[in-house]
Amino acid sequence: MPPADTGASVTDRAAASPQSPTDSPSSPSSSTPPSPEAPSPEADKLRPGGPGYRRMSLALFAAGVATFALLYSTQALLPAISSDLGVSPDRASWTVSAATFGLALGVIPLSAFSERFGRRTLMTASLSIATVIALLIPFAPSIDALIALRAVQGVALAGLPASAMAFLAEEVRAKALVAAIGLFVAGNSIGGMSGRIVTGWAAQAWGWRAALAAVGVLAVLCAVTFRLLVPKARHFTPRSVGPRALARTLTGHLSDPLLRRLYAIGALFMTVFGAVYTVIGYRLTSAPFNLPQGIVGSIFVIYLVGTASSAAAGHLVARTGRRGALYLAVATTSTGLLLTLADSVAAVLTGLILITAGFFAGHAVASSAVSRTAKTARAQASALYQCAYYIGSSLGGALGATAFHALGWNGTVTLALAAMAGAASITLYATRKAVTERRLLHLQQLEKAA
Repeated sequence: MPPADTGASVTDRAAASPQSPTDSPSSPSSSTPPSPEAPSPEADKLRPGGPGYRRMSLALFAAGVATFALLYSTQALLPAISSDLGVSPDRASWTVSAATFGLALGVIPLSAFSERFGRRTLMTASLSIATVIALLIPFAPSIDALIALRAVQGVALAGLPASAMAFLAEEVRAKALVAAIGLFVAGNSIGGMSGRIVTGWAAQAWGWRAALAAVGVLAVLCAVTFRLLVPKARHFTPRSVGPRALARTLTGHLSDPLLRRLYAIGALFMTVFGAVYTVIGYRLTSAPFNLPQGIVGSIFVIYLVGTASSAAAGHLVARTGRRGALYLAVATTSTGLLLTLADSVAAVLTGLILITAGFFAGHAVASSAVSRTAKTARAQASALYQCAYYIGSSLGGALGATAFHALGWNGTVTLALAAMAGAASITLYATRKAVTERRLLHLQQLEKAA
């Protein structure tokens, strides 16, 4: 029995391209000049330093910036929205959760459209529609209208994440895939940071509506950049995906224990991230901190740590393996959560740095493992991951705000630590399963050799 892949440390299932054997002197072709080796299936895919790779990286980076800037555009503004519209934190938090829940609902059906119309086409359409909605959102007359528009915007954005990962899996060489997806995730972190910083200072100067308009302008710039730079797909084959075929595909992916574990890990990491960053503004603008809105928005410069940790995920996996990388991500995030309990700005900031680094590393490792694991219908495999991931974000935001409303910051941290305990348990299960299977394989090999 071959060693099974495990959820947290999936051994790359993408088969390495075999080397063509060197012609032997006794072969019929030995008297003629040796023919060139058969080209590897990976030979004409994009690679670091190769033609087109930089354009692809910059295009997907811009798409990542727009995705997180739009998706979480109201997160840093929740105290201002609560004050202006006279709503509680848990009610205002739905301006974030509605968008992430809309994305979770839309990502699977839109991934099916990407199989028919192409990843590039769907990413362009999704980003364009989401940007138009972003320009309308500042004019929402009430909290209900704002939540409804954010939900529609989330559905529109759903075409980006799964299609982007499937695009990278098809167009980038296998050995460079973790780094390429890490760069896309790094774009997410830059988008999350820049969107929150812009909205924080704009809200302090002109109000939260002007802040949302500024994010809309940023999204327009990113959408134009993406469309100008994204290369044409060279390895995409269109196919129709009907409802029955889609159901079979999803069932097939969900029947894979490895993929199920990866989906759960992504959801749990995002539960923490959604809870912490939805509520942190309320904590820092109230006693004992009483920080102004602009300063609170600037705190999101910490996302740069996520940019570095996600981009470095490939190196981390190479040194520690995927299970080791996930253990480090869980430990880093949990340590950060505990630090934020202190009534000290320095401790809270240090805690947020660790939470952000751990989250983005864990997300990059898990999401790249999904793309490498799925052999067919990669868009749907990635879509399921994104669905679980953003359901985690929605639950984290809503439950985190509810816990904060009832128990204060301690309640939010307790919820987040429980999610990290779940991620650690899944990783530990995968580790023990891998060890057991390796021992069984070793015994079988000894029996054959005897």
